[in-house]
Amino acid sequence: QVQVAESGGGLVQAGGSLRLSCTLSGLFFENYSMGWFRQTPGKEREGISCISFNSEHTYYVDSVKGRFTISKDNAKNTISLQMNSLKPEDTAMYYCAALVVSWEQCTASKNNYWGQGTQVTVSS
Repeated sequence: QVQVAESGGGLVQAGGSLRLSCTLSGLFFENYSMGWFRQTPGKEREGISCISFNSEHTYYVDSVKGRFTISKDNAKNTISLQMNSLKPEDTAMYYCAALVVSWEQCTASKNNYWGQGTQVTVSS
């Protein structure tokens, strides 16, 4: 059984930082590119950062470049998203996924393996 579990969300003031973590079980972690996505009510889920299976390649959507950093630890079956200089517009539900699409596409395919999400709220 595949399980994807996010943690680390919360409430933070604008300019602050949060670190999200995600663990994957039930799949051979080293074989999978992984990604972080976010969604706000009424909008489609957006791919914000993805990392290749071997951590050699990363993708960031323009709105988070220079502020967010994704990392993958194959020894711990974990990926993380370090989020700095947070803005109110970063407020969303954040989801982790093991990707069936390429890290370059970083799209919210229904066939990705999804976690339940963790809420990030940035106050102004």
